[in-house]
Amino acid sequence: MTLSFFDQFMSPTYLGIPLIAVALTLPWILFPTPSARWLNNRLITLQGWFINRFTQQLLLPLNLGGHKWAVMLTSLMLFLISLNMLGLLPYTFTPTTQLSLNMGLAVPLWLATVIIGMRNQPTAALGHLLPEGTPVPLIPVLIIIETISLFIRPLALGVRLTANLTAGHLLIQLIATAAFVLLPMMPTVAVLTSIVLFLLTLLEIAVAMIQAYVFVLLLSLYLQENV
Repeated sequence: MTLSFFDQFMSPTYLGIPLIAVALTLPWILFPTPSARWLNNRLITLQGWFINRFTQQLLLPLNLGGHKWAVMLTSLMLFLISLNMLGLLPYTFTPTTQLSLNMGLAVPLWLATVIIGMRNQPTAALGHLLPEGTPVPLIPVLIIIETISLFIRPLALGVRLTANLTAGHLLIQLIATAAFVLLPMMPTVAVLTSIVLFLLTLLEIAVAMIQAYVFVLLLSLYLQENV
């Protein structure tokens, strides 16, 4: 029983072919295609409003140099939200519960922000490793600590997204199993457990959107330090 709880996080295969590629491609197919008409349907209008509002909030603290990242950060946000939300449907696989995928997204983007900072303003980028007014004896120790914290950033990005989604999926499966087992023995308790399951599902929908937003927001903050 314990092992079966974690089977949902295994990458599914069909005829030896990993289906994670299908799971990564599907969200892009579901997005409605914008048209050149002045008036669109409600779905496309809502999508455009959401993208505009999110892009404005995301680029608010960035200068003009960081606005070049608007398309990539907004696309990443929509992509992560779609993957997280589709993973809450029954009989689906959530690719963002795989640490390898999240690290594959976090490390290149974090490294790009660091390279941009080193290329455009190397003095300011290296200045983050040593706070102003540091006593001389503490300089070597603080440089080591700040360097370690700099390299931990992509790991924190990937682990945060993986841990939150994995914990939510496990809680949903545990409570659903408890409700199913208690139904023939204690129907009242099973109904209460089902109510808790429904509330937890609503919470997981919020977590799926919030974690995608936090992932992109932290990337924009890293970019702000280097542009």
